[in-house]
Amino acid sequence: MPRAGMGSSARPFGVGLPGVQQIPSRVQPWERELDGDALIAVARAAEDAGFAWVSASDHVAVPASRAAAMGATWYDAGSTLAFVAGGTRKIRLLAHVVVLPYRHPLVVAKQWGTLDRLSGGRVILGVGSGHLKPEFASVGADFTRRGRITDESVAAVVAAWESEVATFAGKTIAFRDVLVSPRPAQSPRPPVWVGGNSAAAIRRAARLGDGWIPWQLSLDDFRAATRTVAGERAAGGRAGDFAFVAPLGVPAEATADAVAAEAAGWAAAGATAFHVGVGARSLREFHDRLGWFAAHVAPRLG
Repeated sequence: MPRAGMGSSARPFGVGLPGVQQIPSRVQPWERELDGDALIAVARAAEDAGFAWVSASDHVAVPASRAAAMGATWYDAGSTLAFVAGGTRKIRLLAHVVVLPYRHPLVVAKQWGTLDRLSGGRVILGVGSGHLKPEFASVGADFTRRGRITDESVAAVVAAWESEVATFAGKTIAFRDVLVSPRPAQSPRPPVWVGGNSAAAIRRAARLGDGWIPWQLSLDDFRAATRTVAGERAAGGRAGDFAFVAPLGVPAEATADAVAAEAAGWAAAGATAFHVGVGARSLREFHDRLGWFAAHVAPRLG
């Protein structure tokens, strides 16, 4: 299966599942009431409309002191996307993003490799280093070394996926002669997209990733980052396709012309794909806006 966002002249686009991260300042009342059937219906609608992926994010244990700002409800990305996979046929499954220092990389390789096998090769593993210090403490993860652990975890997951019998020797992670099976369906492995806007995340994407998927940022910052990534990949002898995934906001009242103009700006700054934030005041409107985007905006993303 070809990797999403790579190897095509068209710019693919994906969407976050509604309701799976309920940030108080953003979540709509209807999202709080979604059940599994509704999520399956949304994923099927996105699939039918031509979206390349759906996504879910990752927070394990939100500190009570931060709940007012970030919300307590964050659906588990692996469970949610596995559930959605069973009700869809071809749409890809993006973790946006898994906080790697919270889990041993062999556990990550096992979980997401299994999902890739069962879904017929639809996983895109988005990864990040995390930022919420109290959450690190709650799960017993090392906050101070999270950057190094993330770097080594990416390399270790790749080693477990690409080698039938895997060995990895790092400063924070090490294993020897292990088999992680079932093997992923994608060959040589699922793509790894690195999330985050920091200089460290951008370097990580260039050195270790197959794509970069930042959060909200300016066009100038995005343009500068694409140049940095391209330069570091060239210097490191890394060839092949690389996904630069721009955040594309689509408020409920946005016109096709306005969204297409914004997308053109991201494309000029180096975007090769778009993660679309669909605004809607009801579940029906969310469905309608998926079809509207596919019919009136997507043809202008090439």
